Amino acid sequence: MLRRIELEVLATIDRGDTISELATKLNHSESYLSRGVGDLVEKRLVYTERDGRRKRVVPSDSRAVELYQDLVRQYSHIDFPELLTGKALQVLYYLDEPRTVAEIAEQSDNYRNTVNRVLKRFRDRGLVGTDDGRYDFNADFDRLHEFARQLTHHLHRQRLEAVASKGTILWEDYDEFLAQAETEIDANGFHETGLARFASFDLQFLLTDHRYYVYSEEPDALSPAELCCHTLLVDDGSRYRSYCLLLLSHVDVDEDDLRTQAAKYDLEDELNALLRYLETHGDVRDDCLPEWDEFQKLATEYEIET
Repeated sequence: MLRRIELEVLATIDRGDTISELATKLNHSESYLSRGVGDLVEKRLVYTERDGRRKRVVPSDSRAVELYQDLVRQYSHIDFPELLTGKALQVLYYLDEPRTVAEIAEQSDNYRNTVNRVLKRFRDRGLVGTDDGRYDFNADFDRLHEFARQLTHHLHRQRLEAVASKGTILWEDYDEFLAQAETEIDANGFHETGLARFASFDLQFLLTDHRYYVYSEEPDALSPAELCCHTLLVDDGSRYRSYCLLLLSHVDVDEDDLRTQAAKYDLEDELNALLRYLETHGDVRDDCLPEWDEFQKLATEYEIET
């Protein structure tokens, strides 16, 4: 997410430092330092100002920068740029509550050995501790988790704003997010989702003016389970739940995948209700689900057997 040189610049920069001054402070060549500053400018974590022939570097007002610099100032004896390289920020992102290595590895999609190595670095410096096999922060170092969260959100916002000036993030994780946009997005990593993608399964619905995209480095091959979850994140009202019921009735959905995706998006209760509804032919008490005869009528319109 951030290279060591970027973390060093953010840890060292004061308002108005020049490239030359930063290079001297960090003992790097000006060319190497300039590349690091350029990457931070692109991420909008710093910006530059001309002062005659000199270029001054100024930290942005991002909450992530503020949190990080506060930590660096308060704990000046800790080498945060060294600590936060590699997979560290990803591990910290998922340490929002006491968790085992296995839990963090599963959520972050890393090997347990990788998570162990990262947590050992933090434990050796007294930043985290363990209780009954679960890792948690010591003192107020939970701000490291908040820094990882704020930095992730900031970078997601920059990525979205680069392709959609009026986009809104509806859900996010460390390396992906779901966004609403008012215009079409045609950019690497952005995959259309929501009701527009139901057409891929021969389900055509009246669409709104909004478009929905999931950003992910994974190939553009959304499973029905993912599509269902994205749709509920957009709107979990009765109309959209009915559309998800149509999809679940119409295609062969891998139930294991559905439950995995539901856990990922924190939609276990909603998806369980949909599955019980179909299994019991509507014998579920939920104001957001249609009466069974109403759903049967809707399914008939789309030539779907219930």
